[in-house]
Amino acid sequence: MNAPDSTPLILVLCTGNSCRSHMAEGFLRAASQGRFRVASAGSKPVGYVHPLSIQAMAEAGIDIASHHSKHLSEFLNQPVETVITVCGKADQACPVFHGQVNRHHWPFPDPAHAEGSEEEQLKVFREVRDAIRLVFEAYATGRLDEARRPTPMLPPL
Repeated sequence: MNAPDSTPLILVLCTGNSCRSHMAEGFLRAASQGRFRVASAGSKPVGYVHPLSIQAMAEAGIDIASHHSKHLSEFLNQPVETVITVCGKADQACPVFHGQVNRHHWPFPDPAHAEGSEEEQLKVFREVRDAIRLVFEAYATGRLDEARRPTPMLPPL
């Protein structure tokens, strides 16, 4: 594994940093095999992680109960290698981060706006969780495959 200061930092951003970004952080961290650091933040953090996000992720075997809501400014002076926004407002508010090489925008619906009974709301959280899982586990697999790919030895020009 890389030394902590050379391990790439991937930052997942959304507006409230209470649902989608924490789900993505959880899946990406679990799939990363320690090859990159993962954090999440929001442009207007609400100050907590939504309890139904915690529950939906626990059902998937990922514990995000210790996560907390953070503002993206906490990362402005850190060498962020990749920024991934998971909602349109965060994409619009996203600054350029020190060291940023990559930027991706993969929007998902905000489950915090789900209505109905708690079970109906949880169903929406599960649907969003499953969509996030597919995208972020595929991304992690691609990054890990890329890191394992041998560099071809080319003859000098």
